[in-house]
Amino acid sequence: MTTGLSYDGTVAGTTSYITQIATMAVVEETNAEFLKILPQMITYAENRMYRELDFLFTSAATTNYGVSIGSRAINVPYNTFPDGSLVVPEQINLITPAGTANPDLGTRVPLTPTTKEFLDAVYGAASSTGEPKYWVPFDDYTFLVGPYPNANYTVEIVGTYRPASMSASNKSTFISLNLPDIFIMASMIYVSAYQRNFGRANDDPQMAVTYESQYQALLKGAMVEEARKKFEASGWSSQSPSPVATPSR
Repeated sequence: MTTGLSYDGTVAGTTSYITQIATMAVVEETNAEFLKILPQMITYAENRMYRELDFLFTSAATTNYGVSIGSRAINVPYNTFPDGSLVVPEQINLITPAGTANPDLGTRVPLTPTTKEFLDAVYGAASSTGEPKYWVPFDDYTFLVGPYPNANYTVEIVGTYRPASMSASNKSTFISLNLPDIFIMASMIYVSAYQRNFGRANDDPQMAVTYESQYQALLKGAMVEEARKKFEASGWSSQSPSPVATPSR
């Protein structure tokens, strides 16, 4: 069983992240400069892992948003998506009939993603109303639908969100509990910059490179596991890639 990490080791069954990093970096846990870089070190490590692994657990669905008569915009302000901020919109469903808030009491009608050019050319006029069929991202916080809504509809947005980072108030995360080994390696890459910089002019130019190579080695196994969870492994199955089984499923 994996022994997870928590910020200061106060979560039952975990060890202290601060202690682990301080020990490997050979610095006092109470060192003021070390504590100063701690939040950004965690951010650096977590963001690398979120982007490179595309975790299944960071997918969420919500019906907190909708479209109204006369407006084709769906607004999702920063950090209002459940559990964090919306990073990648994956699917938008129109909930019918109009006025239905609970999708399980209505019908989910998937909207087709398209381009803004198509939406403007075909459904660019406010007089072009009906039940929305298409959607397009306008910016990180706004999505447009077409045609213009003929009623007030609830929409269900499915997307990838960015969870809150581990901190003194948020003691543990999925990453710290399930992938502590990769989390430590990613953190040490950042620490090596704090200690000796990434450049060749310092005393140990291979320091960051060594942590990077170890991080990459651990990352490969985690990527396979995440692909298996999403049935995106060999032959779109949940099985690990086999070096002897041919052809692929």
